[in-house]
Amino acid sequence: MNERYLYLTLDLASISIPLLFSFYKPAPFYKTWKNLWPAIIIPAVIFIVWDEWFTRMGVWGFNPRYLTGVYIGSLPLEEILFFICIPYACVFTYFALKYLIVKDYLFPHQELISSTIIILMLLIGMHQIERWYTGLTFLLLGLFLAFQMLKIRPRYMGRFYLAYAVILIPFFIVNGILTGSFIEEEVVWYNNDENLGLRLGTIPVEDMFYGMLLILMNVVIYEWLEEKSPAKN
Repeated sequence: MNERYLYLTLDLASISIPLLFSFYKPAPFYKTWKNLWPAIIIPAVIFIVWDEWFTRMGVWGFNPRYLTGVYIGSLPLEEILFFICIPYACVFTYFALKYLIVKDYLFPHQELISSTIIILMLLIGMHQIERWYTGLTFLLLGLFLAFQMLKIRPRYMGRFYLAYAVILIPFFIVNGILTGSFIEEEVVWYNNDENLGLRLGTIPVEDMFYGMLLILMNVVIYEWLEEKSPAKN
């Protein structure tokens, strides 16, 4: 494979199997597409604006060695596709696990888990406010979790946490490659002055919470639209 197509290949590989199994008859995920696509597009717009801003600031950037060379603003096409392909795969995983595991085992603990994450995110975010990636990511995740916990009060957070734990497996593979695992150079580089400098392998620890915020926004909007759907009433 031409190395210029590495990032694009990761995007397409991430969505390919979930897309294929979206037509599985006992659990037809494609029938929820009407509610899924707004749940993907709305957060994608927010994160792409954030991504563009941080790229221009030099918080992170992209290695042209692994890119096709097509850009929209400061962002490579592959980065734009990331915010479509990865959320699709993650919401599909969330949907599939709801079908495969009927009981919500983490339901009794969901408020404790959320409260713990909120406190940690807000404390670390405020303490590291001068580091753009750490401060903004942790504060936004903490505030968004607090909002949905106090205002929306969802009953599906146990299922979300289980799904996210499963999602972390492909996360470490895909994000590991993007940050330099198994290849000569990183696809995405980070300015360590703007993060904690803590890595899980080659992955900045902030990426786990950045990803959690993205997927949580997808799921919250998806579940809200599913609840409002006439078919659900």
